Amino acid sequence: MEIGFIGSGNMGSAIISGIVGSKITKSEDIIVSDIKAESLEKINEKYGVNTTSDNKEAAKCNIVFLCVKPNVIVDVIKGIKDIVSENTLIVSIAAGKSIDDILHAFGKEVKVIRVMPNTPALIGEGMSAITSSIQVTDEDREKVLEIFRSFGKCEVVDEQLMDTVTAVSGSSPAYVFMFIEAMADAAVQGGMSRDKAYVFAAQSVLGSAKMVLETGMHPAALKDMVCSPSGTTIEAVSVLEEKGMRDAVISAMKACMEKSKEMGKN
Repeated sequence: MEIGFIGSGNMGSAIISGIVGSKITKSEDIIVSDIKAESLEKINEKYGVNTTSDNKEAAKCNIVFLCVKPNVIVDVIKGIKDIVSENTLIVSIAAGKSIDDILHAFGKEVKVIRVMPNTPALIGEGMSAITSSIQVTDEDREKVLEIFRSFGKCEVVDEQLMDTVTAVSGSSPAYVFMFIEAMADAAVQGGMSRDKAYVFAAQSVLGSAKMVLETGMHPAALKDMVCSPSGTTIEAVSVLEEKGMRDAVISAMKACMEKSKEMGKN
């Protein structure tokens, strides 16, 4: 199975890392195209894949990943559409660009899978969502699920939920980083060194997230386990409620969803 990548940025590199690390296909069966020679040199040294500055070479593969920004994806497709056959599986990670947008750019029926990954994919803990065009077979879908599950979790969703996915997983690492930073700032204020503060805060977030995933318990029940009567935790929770933490998070995610929808119209 030959796999082509157009674009070798952070997310493209994370996907390649998962493929190579899981031995889904051989390094020599992967070809990566990019306009930046230094990026190609780095990715070749790291993974031993083939590289080129010609997108058409990457587009000849069985599976072609479009790892480019939404504002250039149409131009990229115009440059490769004559090379791509009806049996080529196109995988796009361009935020806000619908399957119909991609099909329209190709001007013909092709197999399209749209994916929304997130940056924790870079350390093997990604959360991705995929949706596909009617031309995509179950076998095609399973191939892509295997790839994205090689560096985290991946779920199939209806395309109408992709804006929601953008808010709840695609963009959410930024919210979590802000939360960790705020907790660390408070710890520093309390006398802890900055380096230790980040470790305490980040490990607490990591452990809490794993409890949600591994116990299957409702987050509220897990919260209640920490909140002793008249204790320190319930006092902190009371302040977070007073300051509108829940409303701030929900409002931020709604704004993210609307921006994602807006991007899809452009």
